[in-house]
Amino acid sequence: MKEISNKNNLQVLHEDNHIIVVNKRVGDIVQGDKTGDKPLSEVVKEYIKEKYNKPAEVFLGVVHRLDRPTTGIVVFARTSKALTRLNELFKNRETQKTYWAIVKNKPANSTDKLVHYIKRNEKNNTSKAHIKEVPDSKLASLDYTIFKELNNYFALEINLHTGRHHQIRAQLSAIGSPIKGDLKYGFDRSNPDGGIHLHARKLVFIHPVTKDVLSITAPVPNEVIWNAL
Repeated sequence: MKEISNKNNLQVLHEDNHIIVVNKRVGDIVQGDKTGDKPLSEVVKEYIKEKYNKPAEVFLGVVHRLDRPTTGIVVFARTSKALTRLNELFKNRETQKTYWAIVKNKPANSTDKLVHYIKRNEKNNTSKAHIKEVPDSKLASLDYTIFKELNNYFALEINLHTGRHHQIRAQLSAIGSPIKGDLKYGFDRSNPDGGIHLHARKLVFIHPVTKDVLSITAPVPNEVIWNAL
């Protein structure tokens, strides 16, 4: 793993001529939104421009996103060719996504597969996980394993089978185990940094140009509970 820091404290996990993978921090937005806050995409552009002394506008394609309060792996395309191919990979779910989550309420089973129907509420930017199909809902599936018990908390490793809006947050809330700090989905108090304990830990995919298999792991945030892992 290659780590480079610039003036924006950007943590680069992988970098080549076609793609760049970074470790998103709490509070970063991947792409510009109505808040007007500087997005991670612009920070990465500045990093590339500075590192390679590029005089012209830097091309950077947003392939996927992470929720603002979450941390972990985000992939960007550095060429239009890579962007097209990465979009197909993610759309066709030809990636292996592993997340870590910290919950206070221990799930009923130490390992399980969760299947729900997710319905998004655009007005308040939330999703609800239903046991049975409801109008405008989409099938959501993941499996989890409790891999460590901490003082008062449990660490889950989650493998996503689908990529729905707020899927992990909604599904864990639906089984009575909301993620630490996630007020929106039923946790009782927020984290001091405004984030939640959900981390995109590992991503495995085929490089869009070289066709090599890439397996990228993101270090957890430097924080007491994460450090206990």
